Amino acid sequence: MNSVLAIFAFSVLLAFLGILLWHVPRLDLIGVVGVTVALAGWDLYQGLTGNRG
Repeated sequence: MNSVLAIFAFSVLLAFLGILLWHVPRLDLIGVVGVTVALAGWDLYQGLTGNRG
């Protein structure tokens, strides 16, 4: 159940950031969103695989 909720939360984050980039297409914002998605994706991956070190 926790993994389903984590994946749902990640997809909501992606949807929100996608809408933000759709309305404000700036290069610096794209960079910040890219780093944010990468860090959140890494955290999701580690949380789902159990590699918390």
